[in-house]
Amino acid sequence: MKSFPGIGTGILLAAFAVSAGTALAEHTRHWRQSTYEEFLKGTAKGVALRSDGRLELAPRFTAFADASTQFLWTARFDAKGRLCAAGGSPAKVFRFDETGKATTVFEASELAVQAIAFDAKDNLYAATSPDGKVYRVTPQGEKSVFFDPKTKYIWDLAVAPDGSLYVATGDKGQIFAVTPEGKGEVFYSTDETHIRVLALDGKGHLLAGTEPSGRILRVTLPSAGASSADARTPGGATGPEAFVVYETAKKEVTSIVTDAAGNIYAAAIGEKQRVAPSVTPAPAIPAQAVASISTGTAVPIATVTTGVTVGQQPGVFAPFQAVNSGAVYRIAPDGAPEELWSSREELVYAMGFSADGKLLLGTGNNGAVIQVEGPGVFTNVAKAGASQVTGLVRASSGKLFLSTANPGKVVTLGPERETEGSYESTSFDAQLFSEWGRLEWWGPGGAEEGLAGKPRVEFYVRSGNTSDPGKEWSKWFGPYSASGEKRAECPAAHFVQWKAVIRDGWPEPEIDWVSLAYLPRNAAPVVDAIVLQDSGVRVLSAMAGAAPNAPMPVQLKLPPQANAAVTYGPAVAQPSGSERGRSRFEPPQGFAQKGYRGVLWSAHDDNDDDLQYAIFYRGEGEREWKLLKDKIDTKFYSWDTTAMADGTYYLKIVASDAPSNPPALARTGELVSDRLVVDNTPPTIEGPAAQPVAAGGSDVRIRWSARDASSPLERAEYSLDAQDWTLVNPVGDLSDAREEKYELVLRGLLPGEHTLAVRVSDDHENVASAKATFTTPVLMQPGPAPKR
Repeated sequence: MKSFPGIGTGILLAAFAVSAGTALAEHTRHWRQSTYEEFLKGTAKGVALRSDGRLELAPRFTAFADASTQFLWTARFDAKGRLCAAGGSPAKVFRFDETGKATTVFEASELAVQAIAFDAKDNLYAATSPDGKVYRVTPQGEKSVFFDPKTKYIWDLAVAPDGSLYVATGDKGQIFAVTPEGKGEVFYSTDETHIRVLALDGKGHLLAGTEPSGRILRVTLPSAGASSADARTPGGATGPEAFVVYETAKKEVTSIVTDAAGNIYAAAIGEKQRVAPSVTPAPAIPAQAVASISTGTAVPIATVTTGVTVGQQPGVFAPFQAVNSGAVYRIAPDGAPEELWSSREELVYAMGFSADGKLLLGTGNNGAVIQVEGPGVFTNVAKAGASQVTGLVRASSGKLFLSTANPGKVVTLGPERETEGSYESTSFDAQLFSEWGRLEWWGPGGAEEGLAGKPRVEFYVRSGNTSDPGKEWSKWFGPYSASGEKRAECPAAHFVQWKAVIRDGWPEPEIDWVSLAYLPRNAAPVVDAIVLQDSGVRVLSAMAGAAPNAPMPVQLKLPPQANAAVTYGPAVAQPSGSERGRSRFEPPQGFAQKGYRGVLWSAHDDNDDDLQYAIFYRGEGEREWKLLKDKIDTKFYSWDTTAMADGTYYLKIVASDAPSNPPALARTGELVSDRLVVDNTPPTIEGPAAQPVAAGGSDVRIRWSARDASSPLERAEYSLDAQDWTLVNPVGDLSDAREEKYELVLRGLLPGEHTLAVRVSDDHENVASAKATFTTPVLMQPGPAPKR
């Protein structure tokens, strides 16, 4: 075998070098963000996020009033244009002046005011729940019970042009009509559990949303001067004419609004529960009653645990139904439905229109305001700083007022845009210590100057070595106002984050995508484990086993793997790009072949570089490593040990990432194996010698000894007169030394000449044999078969 005295790992790079044209070198990478899902992970202040992945300035979002209450369920303007909002607990209605100062105009002992309405005379109607009533508060502040429907819940109110008040209730799914004098009767009764919301379409119809079937009903109102009992359905039946405009795929309709073109917009939430026909489900509580569940705050009407008292009324129980999705539908004037928006996380509690007629959604449980512009096209406008946005009303100025729950506050939105906003990306994990390059971005109108001559878009970058940005990170470096103008100045690190500042101007600046270049430092490969195979095992590609006259296959010992997908053999298909280093490999196979020795190892590279390996060996007591084999592309190797002197050796596996890096940047990693004993020489045998046990007898004692220069003796056998081999233990029974003595007695031998053969093997399957010929006396009587 050729040896290389003095060779070390330092010259291994040269041995591993490959041409630059074929190497897949560690290269500059790019962290790019361009989609809604990616941008949604960041933090926006005064910046809106569009569903097509654009960042732009948002409508101005301002805190207006703090009602000092847990939740507000609804908001309305009175006849004088003053904002009022209602909620609890306890049940209250607040009126706000222009500065946001709140005055309590109604308070009751019930848990919450669920809905309010004003008539043409500026009377306030407040509906309380649970087990509540409808109260009337005159402009002079006189409070009285206006109507008691004797139902568990009052969900919504609507005042018709003729002054009639319509009351949506549960848990019997009824709509009551109440005259201005307070006389009420059931106007329409459904087979639904709850009538959740009401709206007037301006064409003589009352729209109602239900639960648990998620239906939108259109009910014809009585003509002027007629009562609800005078209405007739087709066919002459008593009662108003009603029609299911649309049954949504969701469980509960939470809001209905209409536009001037006659379109109906309906928000619905929750998944419908499938119940076996033989099971009668318990009545469910609508989602708005449990809107604060996800925040961990107190629940106003129902608690989250099945079978808990509802509304603090003993004896009334209802299960909490999971609410985990929301959708918004548009029903055209001709009745054609269309889904505009849906989400698995956001739940819509209120809807309204912006000054330019775009549909706005108040959602939970992240308190976001979403602007819908068409099917699947929407903008995350702002976050209210509360768990739920429960009410949306627009003033004559175009400014929107939003009521919230958890906590109960009022905020304003628009109509003007913010003059400046910022967006902070989520932190990016480069997986390896990296240097940061140029920051590039694109967006219409982003390059011009904005207010006060400042750039309309500026970027900043910072880095750190913890996953959550904090005070231990670097400072913000920048501003960078021209895309790709220079490299980011933040220090090399494991994580990075960017921030954009957007300023007002025309056309409106937008950010379509952001990309930051980075170069991971090349990490040294790691040899994780080395497993030596047994003597006489040759390791080859599995394909070798398919060849004619292939050796007998044997089971290999495999190194432990941190990743079950780690492979050992040569690549049969080499992918590109991000899949580099994840090729499919042919596994190795072990075959029995005398004189060979195999080794398997596991290794990895944090850069996903392609690796090559070299194997060195060194005799025990020697100082220099000698090269056994280099430029190995697999994670296994075997060789003919008969070319090596018997003795004890060590192997060293050296992994190099030279195939994927320029020579100056390539790195190596190595690991030394356990002791490797090479033993191709059979033991030596002294004897055997035969001696009678007694003079003239038929019993013979056989003695011999064996010795091996490199390894312990493993097995000894004898055969008398070419019969079957019989195992024999050494003196002392334990076979664990390089030299052993053996002794056995053959009894009752037949007279005449006998031949005894012995053989001894070491633990490397090397076998030595010897024989002895002896004669037993003729006068001996025949005895039984020989035995020890």
